[in-house]
Amino acid sequence: MSRSTGGGKIVEQTLAVTRTHRSALKGHRPCIVWFTGLPASGKSTLANALDTALNARGVHTVLLDGDNLRLGLNCDLGFSPQDRAENIRRVGEVARLMADAGLIVLCAFVSPQATQRAIVRALVGAGEFFEVHVDTPLEECRRRDPKGLYARAAAGQIADLTGVGQGYEPPPAPEFVAGRRGESAAESARAILDALYRRGVLV
Repeated sequence: MSRSTGGGKIVEQTLAVTRTHRSALKGHRPCIVWFTGLPASGKSTLANALDTALNARGVHTVLLDGDNLRLGLNCDLGFSPQDRAENIRRVGEVARLMADAGLIVLCAFVSPQATQRAIVRALVGAGEFFEVHVDTPLEECRRRDPKGLYARAAAGQIADLTGVGQGYEPPPAPEFVAGRRGESAAESARAILDALYRRGVLV
């Protein structure tokens, strides 16, 4: 793959050690597990529960959380539609690089646009993107409101909160749905683990 820039042509370098070599060392396939849902739906809690369960099994993981990345890599971005799209684009590229290193990458982001999530899915091979829709009802998210976002939105202090001032596009066909029946994060994490074993990501 190559592309031209103002300074000339950039050509992708062929690397001797591939993701296949790296995943063989780790004993599991690389995968991006993408948690999407409304603010306060429980994405980070579920991602942490799954990360803990995987770590206990000796699985090599990394967890990318939306708030944490906005403190560093994406600290220059706001919450306009354009900045949200760039936020997910950057995260997708970072997640792909980490998957290339043979890791299971857990990503917890509101990521309200289906098209942006589809772009990340297309970055990796077939079966290497596992989308988890944390489908907690809006009223329950409002009730939880651990960061006070919904209260601030109701007071007119936040104009573009997803689910209130800005729309959310649910995944049409996610690999897993959590949150609808009030199940605990531990219960959902165990179910996702089972699904990853069935898909051959874990052995």
